[in-house]
Amino acid sequence: GARAHGDGGGDHARSVAAFLTGAHPRKTNGADIQNGISVDQLTAKYVGDATRFASLELGLEASAQAGNCDSGYSCAYASNMSWRGPTNPVAKEIDPGALFDRLFAGKSIKETKQAKSVREKYRKSVLDFVLEDAKRLQKTLPDIDRRKLDEYLYAVRDVEKRLSGVERLSIREDGVPDYPRPSGFPKDLAEHAELMMDMVTLAMQTDSTLILSFMFTNAGSNRSYPEIGVSEGHHESSHHGKSEHKQQNVAKINRYQIDRFAYLLARLKQVREGNGTLLDNCMIVYGSGISDGDRHNHDDLPIILAGAAGNKIRTGRHIRYDNGTPLCNLYLWMMRRMGADANGFGDSTGTLG
Repeated sequence: GARAHGDGGGDHARSVAAFLTGAHPRKTNGADIQNGISVDQLTAKYVGDATRFASLELGLEASAQAGNCDSGYSCAYASNMSWRGPTNPVAKEIDPGALFDRLFAGKSIKETKQAKSVREKYRKSVLDFVLEDAKRLQKTLPDIDRRKLDEYLYAVRDVEKRLSGVERLSIREDGVPDYPRPSGFPKDLAEHAELMMDMVTLAMQTDSTLILSFMFTNAGSNRSYPEIGVSEGHHESSHHGKSEHKQQNVAKINRYQIDRFAYLLARLKQVREGNGTLLDNCMIVYGSGISDGDRHNHDDLPIILAGAAGNKIRTGRHIRYDNGTPLCNLYLWMMRRMGADANGFGDSTGTLG
């Protein structure tokens, strides 16, 4: 779906729009956007009612719903990979504090406002409101479940401490802040990413949702990475033209991003669940809709499937499929493991063996 099919340039926007949909987006930068439903949103229609949130859409760069972002393609395509329907991209939440409030605020509007008011007045943590109930519950639990509850309470407390650290102001003796209050998340990309990965872990650990999507950056992002010695923009470097320097830049950025993914897997692996870990009961796809930014090709994609899906996946393997095998064949396999009785999805031709 990311290929041109006569539409000319725009591979970056198309690659994001097609990555979870398998669809070919209509080339437009106006209001007449047209794509397909994404696999996360379709699966949520089957199983989303089992949890508080049918799905969560997360990222590190804000979504846009309009504008010209790539050779005549709308910014809606370049900055959203989750689509509830052909004309309905789902915007990402990029603020870890806002996401934390969504996960742990009251379930009704009235309850949320009341709880937030009390918390702000007394500067208490979210956990303080549930601690009494948790202690009462602990007395009725066997040892193994009591340990799980302790682990969960500690994890929430740890994340909340990190969030309060982000918002904390440095105050001079005269009481004036040294700098304005941060806008809600760290400026450091690695810290921002890892804080969001902690949110993902908490969302899964608490059964707040079964389905999440996460975009590291938007398509065509020209962010530089001075913290790892890359002063040029990512997009600029990806058009390397065989330049060894630019290819080294891309390799550094790839490593930087995969390290954040490894952080997520490590966090999930730390959470005990049943006879294994939370990671053992997850399926996590990591990848990109373009394998070489210089050639803009949409085959031989770098796809990782992590987690064991409750012992339905034998891990530790590198499998090569025939060239041209649709990525949606993987998604269809995953949907069926989740209990979604779908006959097909996107451009699927079956399920992966």
